Amino acid sequence: MGMKTKVALGAVVGIVVIGVVSANSGDGGNGGKGGDTSAAADKNAGGSGDEAGKTGGAAKSDAGDKGTSKASQAEQFKAFVAKNGTPKEKAAVAHVLKVQGADQQNDILDSADVYTDFTGGLMGEGSGPSKLIASAFADWKDSKNGLVTVYDADGEIITNGNF
Repeated sequence: MGMKTKVALGAVVGIVVIGVVSANSGDGGNGGKGGDTSAAADKNAGGSGDEAGKTGGAAKSDAGDKGTSKASQAEQFKAFVAKNGTPKEKAAVAHVLKVQGADQQNDILDSADVYTDFTGGLMGEGSGPSKLIASAFADWKDSKNGLVTVYDADGEIITNGNF
């Protein structure tokens, strides 16, 4: 029985590693750091709004061409939580800057990334609220095999959750 437990544990660890690698593979080649996060941060902070507006407009027009909603994934997520979330979830989701991968699901190995303005990584101030964000994301999207990863402002992983 001990051997079966070790094999099962090894399989679970392997699946989690594959999920993390998959979650980090769709970030444009910058490891979840840098340009993507700072553009979203600049847009929300009111900095260089012209550049951020052009980038956001291109993404919105691409979404419109595919027949999906014109709101960004982050705006859709925030609207869902504003309507259906608890007060603590609403407060946590207010820190969300960007959501990627929520619209691309195939129920095989779905992964989504949520970028926040928290700092400090895994042991930072956003550790508790990021778990609420992951839980709210699971309420918003449903997948047979989904993994949502929440990142801080520096692109460090804060938490993961299934959805």
